[in-house]
Amino acid sequence: MEVVVTLRILYRLLPLLVLASPVAGAAIPDPGTLVPGTVALAGDSVLTAAHLLQYETVQSPQISPDGNQVVYTRRWADAREDRYETALWIMGVDGSRQRFLVEGSAPRWSPDGTRLLYLAAAEDGTQQVFVRWMDAEGAVSQVTRLEQAPRNPAWTPDGRSIVFGALVPDPVRWAIDLPPSPAGSAWTEAPRIIDDLHYRQDFQGFMRRGYIHLFEVAAEGGAVRQLTAGAWNVGSRFDGLVGAINFSFTPDGRTIVVDGWQGDWDTIYRRSHLYAVDRETLAVRQITETVGFWTNPVVSPDGRRVAYLGYPAQPDTYSQPYLYVTDLMGGTPRNLTQELDRLLADLHWAPDGTGIYATVTHHGTRNVRLIPLQGPITDITRGNHLLSLSSISTGRTPTAVGIHIGPQSPSEVVRFSLRADADVAPLTRVNATLLASVRLGEVEDVWYTSADGTRVHGWVVKPPNFDPTKTYPLLMEIHGGPFSDYFVGFNFDYQVWAAMGYLVLYTNPRGSTSYGEAFARGINFRYPGVDAEDLLSGVDALVERGWVDTSRMYVGGCSGGGVLSSWLIGHSDRFAAAAVRCPVTNWMSMFGQTDIPYFTQAFFQKPFWEDPSEWLKQSPIMYVGEVTTPTLLMTGELDLRTPMAQTEEYFAALKYRGVPTRMLRFIGEYHGTGTRPSNGMRTILYMADWYDQWERVGGEARRR
Repeated sequence: MEVVVTLRILYRLLPLLVLASPVAGAAIPDPGTLVPGTVALAGDSVLTAAHLLQYETVQSPQISPDGNQVVYTRRWADAREDRYETALWIMGVDGSRQRFLVEGSAPRWSPDGTRLLYLAAAEDGTQQVFVRWMDAEGAVSQVTRLEQAPRNPAWTPDGRSIVFGALVPDPVRWAIDLPPSPAGSAWTEAPRIIDDLHYRQDFQGFMRRGYIHLFEVAAEGGAVRQLTAGAWNVGSRFDGLVGAINFSFTPDGRTIVVDGWQGDWDTIYRRSHLYAVDRETLAVRQITETVGFWTNPVVSPDGRRVAYLGYPAQPDTYSQPYLYVTDLMGGTPRNLTQELDRLLADLHWAPDGTGIYATVTHHGTRNVRLIPLQGPITDITRGNHLLSLSSISTGRTPTAVGIHIGPQSPSEVVRFSLRADADVAPLTRVNATLLASVRLGEVEDVWYTSADGTRVHGWVVKPPNFDPTKTYPLLMEIHGGPFSDYFVGFNFDYQVWAAMGYLVLYTNPRGSTSYGEAFARGINFRYPGVDAEDLLSGVDALVERGWVDTSRMYVGGCSGGGVLSSWLIGHSDRFAAAAVRCPVTNWMSMFGQTDIPYFTQAFFQKPFWEDPSEWLKQSPIMYVGEVTTPTLLMTGELDLRTPMAQTEEYFAALKYRGVPTRMLRFIGEYHGTGTRPSNGMRTILYMADWYDQWERVGGEARRR
């Protein structure tokens, strides 16, 4: 615990803390056990920040083609190295015989189930594709040896080859007649030559210039063959940033359908097409005709159709992707989810080709549905949870596996059938021992009416010993995006704050994306605005229940939440303190500082050099003269999404005005403040300690 944490909050936490000793190396924990070297808690204890060192998550379960085994990724904190590690584990489809398989991530079974490809670190430290035989011998081969990591590897339908994306470098060259340096001199390295608007990317740093293309390699390794070429990129891009490459094979393996953009990637925003790539001739044919943002293609079992997500080009700040189907050889696309009006993911064709299974997000929950080519949509699963559809077996009665997260249950691998109203069976219990030793706070749905009559949804996490006849300090957290969502799923940080005695309120104001396109577009060209009204109405709604100590109400958020928390304290004096994290405070300077300049421009109808009025009107820094709220500012020093300069500008203005403020510059962090386990704990504890120092009495903030 940092020395700046006050004695007041330390005394409050002493009965609750877990004393954790360093973990030896990157030891791989057993299912449902505590990390070695930690002290188990009594059954009536509560969750603390220190439990982050024991907390695990599971990801990307993949069921074998015969439906008998499941491989999944486990992620845990290596306390000594202060980083998160991953490994692949394997189990029976009933959850039996869980055991470590190999270090790595992103597993994929071969079509015949005899091998597994995955990504792992090679001897030189680079991420490469490996293949493991799934027989008793378990032989492992390194398949690629590329300078940069291959992306999104997948088996060809015959299992003989692996296709992946990789960078083809195209550096900027500028020859000048520079005289040779004298013998023994140490001249400064040549300058970095920048010729693109998108030249850096959060969590990456400076981007290596070039084009992402498809390659294939034999499953046994060997020479790599390039499948696409030229001055264009496979993989749809968000604001010029390199992301996932989404592609799918026809059943005969001859054609690959991939998203991308054949054109200048640096000057377009929300533009992509689907392309058919012939693996033999290398011919590339454009499938989609309408200009728009078309992604995530999945070819039908008969090879005649392709399902995909997207929307036609529009001027709005936000557009919701819908599910389309079109003939692979061309034709008029059909929108299958216009009336559903919800976000979809995890597309999988039904084995008979009559429809597409997908996860559908609705009011902060996510379930699996079957969207047929003809007829009504069928609910495969129901429930107040988040459920993914990660993988489906290929047998006569397919079985699906995914990740389940509930209000009080962290991520676990589950199994379910693809019949209507299927039961969801848990397969893992990686946090069972931890959860058995603590009492969690109850998570309650909250619906309320905003100032203009709009209905808004959210949740409140109550302290584990909540008494409705008492009052508690309120901590409101605001999600980022802004086009994203809070979900009903377990939130580690919120449970820790609730255990400290806070009511933790988190809501989905307008701009949130699981309530339909119109609701998300509620902040179209007016962000922040009505979303701030929605948030304050949520505070009012909870105060009306009589649970809140109104002298101790606090607000915080990161990224888009940093935008809104800095906006709220410039428009309201009801909060006793704020924790503004990784914010945008000045939209005009943000445009030139961020790695997403086109996204920044999308919030305004005109660029600031034509009309700066709206850019200034929507910038929290323009209201700093109204701020009286003690403000903690927290940003990663490497942040390229909402760069440190945005925080520095706001900090300087607050300090100049004499508002109590502190700035925390998180070392080695890109966007966000918790990618390292130690920083995850620091974020929780610094915020709680800052809040604990302040109250608002008689309209004035004062130290407690």
